[in-house]
Amino acid sequence: MAATTERAPRLDIDALLDSRSTGIIVCCGSGGVGKTTTSAALALRAAERGRKVVVLTIDPARRLAQSLGIETLDNTPRPVPGVGAGAGGTLDAMMLDMKRTFDEVVLSQATEEKARAILENPFYIALSSSFSGTQEYMAMEKLGQIHTEAQRDGTYDLIVVDTPPSRSALDFLDAPERLSSFLDGRFIRLLLAPARGPARLMTAGLGLVTSALTKILGAQVLRDMQTFVAAFDTLFGGFRQRAQKTFSLLQANGTAFVVIAAPEPDALREAAYFVERLTEDEMPLAGLIINRASPGIGADLSAEEATAAADRLNANAPDSTTAGLLRLHADRARIVMREKHLRERWATAHPDVASAVVPALSTDVHDLAGLRRVGDLLAGG
Repeated sequence: MAATTERAPRLDIDALLDSRSTGIIVCCGSGGVGKTTTSAALALRAAERGRKVVVLTIDPARRLAQSLGIETLDNTPRPVPGVGAGAGGTLDAMMLDMKRTFDEVVLSQATEEKARAILENPFYIALSSSFSGTQEYMAMEKLGQIHTEAQRDGTYDLIVVDTPPSRSALDFLDAPERLSSFLDGRFIRLLLAPARGPARLMTAGLGLVTSALTKILGAQVLRDMQTFVAAFDTLFGGFRQRAQKTFSLLQANGTAFVVIAAPEPDALREAAYFVERLTEDEMPLAGLIINRASPGIGADLSAEEATAAADRLNANAPDSTTAGLLRLHADRARIVMREKHLRERWATAHPDVASAVVPALSTDVHDLAGLRRVGDLLAGG
């Protein structure tokens, strides 16, 4: 049974999902803590409680498509079959296509001729496919697109976002600004644009820099960069403007961040960093989900008592099956106690952060029934 830490307020998942003031839920945390499964379970539960939901995943393993019973996911929202429609809700799912989203931005902002020049440029192809921060930026770009369309057409009243897997959860907030700053940077314009007017000293300086870059990158790469910047010039400001708009959307009252962690020191340390960053940026934090906790052992026998009993049995019967079971019980009890101490330490450090604890399941989640089970546990069932 799901429970909360003794000192922390309880995270009321159903109240969060049912509130019509909640328009965006962002699931974040370090890699491998179950963000994708949690995002899908929240989206499914919200839909079956009457919300019109779309869940956006950035999971390259495509586990979400399998769990939701969809053959493939792409940049277009697709309806999820088998969602209980009794409450009138709906559920669509999609997976971010980073390059396609970048292409859509270019096509929507540039003339046909300029868009073609950008899309065919080798430097743009590399930038849109592999530049550090592009995935995080495009996730937020897609979120902005979906939110705008939903507000205009009434297609969805709740967007659930599964944030990109990355080395640090903080990359999710930093990367959009890093990318927009790169694209809109004065240094790039100064470096790549030809000097104008009588500034001969600047021209000489740029010539030296260009010569050095040519030796490092090669003349063709530098020409591709220059061509890209020239074609992309009119779009630079738009990237920064959209990044700022998305940041404001994340700060709005209708957004709720849910930080997800495993009951492990590194994952909880990462969650603490994220909570602190969200607080600094004045972003609305709903709470923490401690995922895949070890289930309680259902007995009052401590690890020490079980070990002592096993030692006594082994003294008389070295191959005692009961002694082996007692040692397994002791190992499990130590794990449960260690996780309990970690949760209590978290609650002491963050007494105002609501939390929920979800026990680990005995099998992987691979269908809607499994996601419903996770949703029940998230809600305390």
